[in-house]
Amino acid sequence: MWGIIATWRMALEGVSESAPQLAAGSAASTAVVDAVAAVEDFPFYKSVGYGGLPTENGEVELDAAFMDGDTLAFGAVGNLIDIANPVRVAQALSRQRYNSLLVGQGAREWALEQGFSDKAMLTERAMQHYRKRCRETLDKGLSPYDGHDTVGIIGLDKQGSMSVATSTSGLFMKKRGRIGDSPIMGSGFYCDSETGAATATGVGEDLMKGCTSYEIVRRMAGGMTPQQAADSVVFELEDKLMSRFGRVGDLSVVCMNRHGEFGAATNIKTFTFVVATEKQPLTVYLAERHREQTCYQPVDEAWMQAYAARIRAPIEE
Repeated sequence: MWGIIATWRMALEGVSESAPQLAAGSAASTAVVDAVAAVEDFPFYKSVGYGGLPTENGEVELDAAFMDGDTLAFGAVGNLIDIANPVRVAQALSRQRYNSLLVGQGAREWALEQGFSDKAMLTERAMQHYRKRCRETLDKGLSPYDGHDTVGIIGLDKQGSMSVATSTSGLFMKKRGRIGDSPIMGSGFYCDSETGAATATGVGEDLMKGCTSYEIVRRMAGGMTPQQAADSVVFELEDKLMSRFGRVGDLSVVCMNRHGEFGAATNIKTFTFVVATEKQPLTVYLAERHREQTCYQPVDEAWMQAYAARIRAPIEE
């Protein structure tokens, strides 16, 4: 049995390349990192890697993580500036006994010492988005903060090993040094090959309040299906935050167990994810909340064409 699942339509191309690798017997660790790196390299995705949106001071600070479900080893970087493929740096850190989570200048220095490429990650298109968003929010006295689209990818290989990887440029207009859930083990990601894995996307400050990914894996270990675990964690956290904090942001997750069964949950109107398994052809799903459960169905060709046109459309300045 093999399988791969990812947050957001933007993961499709990477998953399309990694799914056949898993089917041919490749390791889950290689598959998820390669798939995330493909998203990082694509300049039209403004929430991940090259072309990601900058902080309030105009820098692109990138977060990424990797976890090996066999050993529970993990590596993560936060606020990494001008290094290509942060997810590969995170995977390299997972091989370190200590110092496996590095941030800021320390993360950059370590990456350069290890031979990772120095690359300017801020693009002119990202700055066009930046200026447009400023006009739409700050210039009108509105908050620029909103959920962001982290790519998180889970893989299961034929040997029964599982891995998970994440990458994001984080909250648009975030303060310098801000870190969300994506590089935080247990919140943005968690993986245990004996049970399964989960990864999250949305408002990191809220996702961290529920240790969201770990809690989903814990519930799968307790006997819940992936879909039951995903729905129960997302909606219970939403209810708790509304009752005790008074507000809640975007919360979306995907998960998979060691049998290749998967689940997804969201509290927003539109959440997409990509999945392929030995039993499930490569599919992009559109997920929507219906009361206390998440329903999803495959997108159609018209939706795919509209998506492609939208992300490549010129930015009106």
